[in-house]
Amino acid sequence: MEGVTRPTLVIRRTTGWRGYSARELWDFRDLLVVLGARDVKLRYRQTALGVIWVILQPLIGAGIFSLVFGNVAKLPSEGIPYFLFAYAGFLGWNAFQGTLSRASMCLVQSSHLISKVFFPRLILPLSTVLSTLLDFAVGLAFLVVLWFVYDVSPGPRILLLPVWMFLLQCLALGIGFYASALTVRFRDVQHALPVLTQFVLYASPVAYAASVVPESVRTFYQLNPLTGLLEAFRWSLVGNGALDPRHIAYSAVVSLVVFVWGAIAFRRMERQFADVI
Repeated sequence: MEGVTRPTLVIRRTTGWRGYSARELWDFRDLLVVLGARDVKLRYRQTALGVIWVILQPLIGAGIFSLVFGNVAKLPSEGIPYFLFAYAGFLGWNAFQGTLSRASMCLVQSSHLISKVFFPRLILPLSTVLSTLLDFAVGLAFLVVLWFVYDVSPGPRILLLPVWMFLLQCLALGIGFYASALTVRFRDVQHALPVLTQFVLYASPVAYAASVVPESVRTFYQLNPLTGLLEAFRWSLVGNGALDPRHIAYSAVVSLVVFVWGAIAFRRMERQFADVI
């Protein structure tokens, strides 16, 4: 028919941060939800216990660390039961580690989509956050049970929990953006990252408080942005300890900078994905 124009999509080369459009990501929000739901279904498909693993993982970890650090090493838990102390730390750690590990592998696992379908590639690592939030919600529900068991109340501090969760996800995504883009070309990353993550686990206040770190190395220890975030995370959940605004500000700035830097690095390497994946 004359006078009727067909809608067209023009794909132009862009560079740097300008390559991202909030409107474009919003237009593909349905795909983000579908990919997040797919991740959850695939992860627990053909498992006997299903989502119960979401509770078992921090429970087992908290139990082992309570035995090692609480009963054997006799480390202080700042006035609360060590199991509850360690469980709250593991919730924060799993929120960070879950997004990081899934985001770092999302491009390789979705290579069939990248090579055949056009969509903002950033959708893939962003979709991993949905799975992490679901896992966290289940783990938090069990923590409520532990509050009643141990007669612990977090108080109004719990209202700041979304802030710490947001910063943890920014930090995990920033690293995940870069790691996922790097994995497309160098598959060594998928083998090295789990090892490095284990080192970070023991270098972060997950199963012990930052206050037990010797003064001689505490300044270096606090350069880890997870130190301030995990301490704040546990402070909101179980209401123990005190926060240093300087450490929180440092961790927040580093998390946001890493997120922006990771997104820019991801965009710069994005043009090569379809060719080498």
